[in-house]
Amino acid sequence: MIGALRAALRAAAFWGAVMTATGASAETVYSLLDFSELEGWHKDDHAAALDVFLETCPDLDDPDWQSLCALAQTQVQSGAPDAARKYFELFFRPVLIQDGANTALFTGYFEPELDGSRYRTERFRYPVYRMPREARQTNLWLPRRDILTSGVMDGRGLEIAWVDDPVELFFLQIQGSGRIRMQDGSTVRVGYGGANGHPYRSVGAEMVRRGIYKAHQVSAQVIKAWVRRNPVAGHELLMHNPSYVFFREVRRVRASDGPLGAMNRSVTAMRSIAVDPKYTPLGAPVWVEKDGDNPLRRLMIAQDTGSAIKGAQRADIFFGTGDAAGQAAGRLRDPGRMVVLLPIQRAYAMLPEEY
Repeated sequence: MIGALRAALRAAAFWGAVMTATGASAETVYSLLDFSELEGWHKDDHAAALDVFLETCPDLDDPDWQSLCALAQTQVQSGAPDAARKYFELFFRPVLIQDGANTALFTGYFEPELDGSRYRTERFRYPVYRMPREARQTNLWLPRRDILTSGVMDGRGLEIAWVDDPVELFFLQIQGSGRIRMQDGSTVRVGYGGANGHPYRSVGAEMVRRGIYKAHQVSAQVIKAWVRRNPVAGHELLMHNPSYVFFREVRRVRASDGPLGAMNRSVTAMRSIAVDPKYTPLGAPVWVEKDGDNPLRRLMIAQDTGSAIKGAQRADIFFGTGDAAGQAAGRLRDPGRMVVLLPIQRAYAMLPEEY
C-alpha cells in the first residue's frame, strides 16, 4: 500500500535458510536463477526501472548496495543502448524466495483523489484528522467508533480538511495517502500520520461472512456501491474495522510525483511495489511475473510496505493517482511469481552450503 503502516491496509486488505539481513523464517527457501529464466526479461524497459531504482538506492546503508548505487549513476550517464539491462545482469543475481505458502499473490494500490474544503460546510462535513497527542503516547488508543462518535476529536483543530464522502475517506485510510481537491482549485496532499493501534479487520471479508457476496465478487468498488445503497447498514459495516488511520499534510512532494512510500521517497506508477521486508529488502529490484487476465512481466523496485503484505511471494503494485488507477488496482488479484535481484555476493550467501 503506499509508509503505508504505511497504510496499513491497502486494497489488498480486502481480503530457513535464514539470512540475517531479512530476518526470514527457518522455512524460507532460496533458489538462484539465471536471467534467461526470467520470462520476458529482454523485452522490458530496464532504463525505466533503473531510474526508479536510483530514487531510493542512495538511502541504502550497506556497502554493497552503496557501491551498486554509485555504479548505477554511471550507467545512466553513459546513455549506451542496453546499458541498464547489462548493469542489472552484471552486478545482480535473480533469487527466488519462497516461504511456507509458496503461492504468489499480486494486488494493487493507488493514490486516491477526494473533493474537500479547509472548512466544514453542509457538503464537506467529514474530517480528515491529524493524530492527537495522546494517541501518539500509547500503542493502543480508541477504536474507530469511539473516535468518530464520542466527541473526543471535537474543537481541537485537528482537522486537515473536510471531505464530502465518508466512504471515500474510509478508503483513503486504507490507501494511506491521497490528494484532496479544494474548491478554490488548489490541492492538499496527505500522507500516513499514524494509527490507533487496533488491527485492521476487513470489511470485504465481513461481507463474505455475512453472505452478502461471494469472495470472488468483493472489490473496493463493490464495497463502496453497497455502502452507498445501504447507508445505515453501510455505516455499521465500516465500523466493523476498529483500525483508524490519521494523516499529515505533505508539502515537499511535487504534484507530478507519486506519494511517499515506506522509504520516504515518491513511488512510481507501475514500477514501485509494496513488499514484506522480512523477505525482500526495501530498495531492491524485483522481477514481477504477474499472470491473470492481463499478464505483466516487468522489473519493479521494492519501495513500500503494508500490513496486509505478508509473505515472500506477496506484492502490491502501485497503479498511480485518481479514479482510473483505483479501478485498475481494485480489480487486481492475480497469481504469478516474483524474483528478487540481489547483489552477487549477497545472493550467493543466502544459498544453503550444499548448493
